[in-house]
Amino acid sequence: MNVPTGLDAPPIDPVASPDAYRRELLGWLGQDDPAVVQGTTTARVREIVAAAGDRLRVRPEPREWSVIECIGHLVDSELVASARMRWILAEDEPDIVGYDQDRWVDGLRHRDDDPHELIALFEALRDANLRLWKATPPADRERFGRHRERGPESYELMVRLAAGHDRFHIAQAERALVAVRDGG
Repeated sequence: MNVPTGLDAPPIDPVASPDAYRRELLGWLGQDDPAVVQGTTTARVREIVAAAGDRLRVRPEPREWSVIECIGHLVDSELVASARMRWILAEDEPDIVGYDQDRWVDGLRHRDDDPHELIALFEALRDANLRLWKATPPADRERFGRHRERGPESYELMVRLAAGHDRFHIAQAERALVAVRDGG
């Protein structure tokens, strides 16, 4: 898999640079099937949690997420995507509201969460979303909503972005684990 080196660069602001943000996440997906990629995420998250041990909640730097916070963000993202996808399929050009991921991670106190409960919630949401994807006729995958920050996004694009998003944040969690294990 040929992936961008986005973790070494400053984060792309999805509001200020929506096209660059989409390119970054789609770059993490590459030509891979988004459903296959998404189908592997839960197992990878379990592996990272097992490897993290007592370092699960340690941030590599004060403003960087710990492993558990990366997982909490994946859960938040899957929850939000679940609603967005269903609005797109059920309504005509629905309004898609953005959210501040850092505020959610901090405000929902993911640092204190039980990792197994997060994984169980993620797995249930992901399974439901993958079943929806597989059951959706190809023509309906072109339906779209109007994201307040990024403009029109189709259901298919959202699924592709979600797969790239998985890979990005799995890599971020892995990097956080290496940093706290190696002392930075």
